[in-house]
Amino acid sequence: MEKTGNTNDDRTLHIRFRTGDEQRALETLRALDRGDEPEPFFEIVYSDPDDLARVVRPKNLELLRTIAQHDPKSIRDAARLVDRDVRQVHTNLEELEELRLIEFEKDGRAKKPTVWYDTIAVDLPLAHGTNANRDAADV
Repeated sequence: MEKTGNTNDDRTLHIRFRTGDEQRALETLRALDRGDEPEPFFEIVYSDPDDLARVVRPKNLELLRTIAQHDPKSIRDAARLVDRDVRQVHTNLEELEELRLIEFEKDGRAKKPTVWYDTIAVDLPLAHGTNANRDAADV
């Protein structure tokens, strides 16, 4: 799903389960304290495993890819692009909005689904706590 070309313009949304990237947050705060402009970092943390499962459903991923690649002008246009029923697509898009993965822009009576990232990176730790890296290395 990653775009080719100038990677400096690519925006990656990091999806994590239960814990965010605390080190990255601290580095960003330190850079701001120094007066630097840190690189943007986009992250969503889900605490419910069902939310993560909803993100990676094939129909939801198909919609996310379609929105990112084709910029549909409405829900109906998105449904046409994925060759699915408008009501089903509307339900999936509302779910993606609830998960904070898309936004709707009002265009008259139409609701235009939009994404602001090019790539999704999912980080799913299998071990919890500070010993997660050590435990993984011992396997």
